[in-house]
Amino acid sequence: MGLAAEKMEVLISPPNIQVAEFKIKGTTPYVHQKFSEAAKEAIQKTQEAGSTAKKGKKREPKDFMAAYRNAIHRATQGWAGIPCAAFRNALIDCCRLVGFVMTRAKLSVFIMADGFESDGTPLVKITKGEPRYHCQPMPNANGNVDLRPMPMWEPGWEAVVKIRFDADQFTHADIANLLLRVGQQVGIGTGRHNSPKGFGCGWGEFEILD
Repeated sequence: MGLAAEKMEVLISPPNIQVAEFKIKGTTPYVHQKFSEAAKEAIQKTQEAGSTAKKGKKREPKDFMAAYRNAIHRATQGWAGIPCAAFRNALIDCCRLVGFVMTRAKLSVFIMADGFESDGTPLVKITKGEPRYHCQPMPNANGNVDLRPMPMWEPGWEAVVKIRFDADQFTHADIANLLLRVGQQVGIGTGRHNSPKGFGCGWGEFEILD
């Protein structure tokens, strides 16, 4: 007669992951800037040249319209989008307003991508609105001011945000209210309220339509 099988106590429950989908509408302009492939290539060439990089180097004229087009986040399918990280980071940042531990939120809230850029960046598709040219003075790391061409979507832009969340940590209503706080108190993109380098421009606000 064999030994009786030992009873094992399970302490860890399986993840209770659910999905909440929200249609949002911008109430202020949405602006973002992307580190372009041309800028990456220029840095790579400079670093490859080493100490000879600046010898007799001529500063090339800046093509502002090309810089503007390259600043748009586009999926491989061609549509413009918002980096998923913009929403995820904002949701996690917003947890400090409601007393929820941010390190737990990092493991509990995720954004589902509608597509990806050629470099693998996941994006939420902008379903309504077209970008227009906007040029903003921005400080460089050395303290000098640079003119940055960026895309701007006027108020009324729309997107559908699909959020995967741990339902043992948040309810559906919790996620809805957290996203609502992001839209009114944190913002997304350049010039948002929670901008790390200033007090923002009031850009990137939105409301939930449904």
